[in-house]
Amino acid sequence: MQSLTVKKSGALKGEIAVPSDKSITHRAMIIGSVANGTSEVKGYLPSEDCLNTLKAMRCMGVDITDKGGLLTIKGGGLYGLKEPGDVIDVGNSGTSIRLLMGLLAPQRFFSVITGDPSIRRRPMMRVVGPLRIMGAQINGRNGGDFAPISISGRRLSRINYAMPVASAQVKSALLLAGLYADGKGQITEPIRSRDHTERMLSFFGAKIDVSGSFVSIEGHGVLSGQKVEVPGDISSAAFFIVAATIIDGSEILIKSVGINPTRNGLLDILREMGADVRLENERLISGEPVSDIYVRSSRLKGIEIKGDIIPRVIDEIPILSVAAAMADGETVIRDAGELRVKETDRISTMVTELRRIGVSLEEMSDGLRIAGGRPMFGATCSSHGDHRVAMSLAIAGLAAGGETTVEDTECINTSFPGFKETLRSLVDTHGLTRGY
Repeated sequence: MQSLTVKKSGALKGEIAVPSDKSITHRAMIIGSVANGTSEVKGYLPSEDCLNTLKAMRCMGVDITDKGGLLTIKGGGLYGLKEPGDVIDVGNSGTSIRLLMGLLAPQRFFSVITGDPSIRRRPMMRVVGPLRIMGAQINGRNGGDFAPISISGRRLSRINYAMPVASAQVKSALLLAGLYADGKGQITEPIRSRDHTERMLSFFGAKIDVSGSFVSIEGHGVLSGQKVEVPGDISSAAFFIVAATIIDGSEILIKSVGINPTRNGLLDILREMGADVRLENERLISGEPVSDIYVRSSRLKGIEIKGDIIPRVIDEIPILSVAAAMADGETVIRDAGELRVKETDRISTMVTELRRIGVSLEEMSDGLRIAGGRPMFGATCSSHGDHRVAMSLAIAGLAAGGETTVEDTECINTSFPGFKETLRSLVDTHGLTRGY
């Protein structure tokens, strides 16, 4: 089992780039595969999760080549996919399995999707249910709630669906299915979730309208191949934004990061806590807003985090918990029950592991209560196989006294290959003691 050990660090200094956006990479591969003509994806993320999406599209006959980080996808149109000759295995990628269910439900063939033990424990009915309303024939364990999932493709009807919980994965699955449905369907979210799918479908030519929390899509449109440039992933940048904020004397610049307004909740929260985080060189690339992010160390204060901002920061709550532990006063995070059905139960996991390094915090049904400003000390922690937990604990170790070892760090490669090397480029020579 691989591990990563860090010690208390001096100031972080330098300029870095983070891996390309995982969410955008997934969507570019999937949408490019069902567009007409050739698409190019520049700077895609070659993480395990994204490579599993790539393998899934190839096993359905899509011609995808990689030359020096440039993907060339020869799309065959909406019905250009072929029946896979084997079960599609998405590994640990929740994005892959849920989006592919929406894409496969209207195809003219049979398919089966599964994943690793973590994926086989994650709930799928939130996608399966509304797809069945559209006419999809989907089966799986526990009535269709758990993978493996089998799909017998059939013609779908449009849907007007009010989502009970804001979820970009559910919304994206329904939008992909809606490409094939008769008529114009509409999806309503209680709170707006990340909108990469809407932006990319529009970029490829889909007839899609967005108005507040309402999204509608016209079926049987035509998608045309495009050139997509993938920016840096703000969820990966988040670890270094927090690290530079909590380590005294730090000053870093993170180049070319996506700052999609449905994803940048961490920046707003950290600023409210007192962080010095600035956007520089803002521009628009392939329909997505992008910026360089300048961060300087700051004294943070505890705040309450809840409501509409939660979907904009849901993946960053583990590292945000580390920032809260270093802040003066109490931070309360509410309305984040979605964290319990991620790669791990991230509420319970972060409580267990942060307590090991001296953080005082309370687990709530939908969040955390964190008493900040207390000294942290080195300990041996476990990632529980969750990449975001692993990286959050490594950053916490930079601020803790002594030495902190994070066990089971292979999972980091699902989203951030090269995390250790990027961390090493910023810390002083005593901050990182062993590789993983």
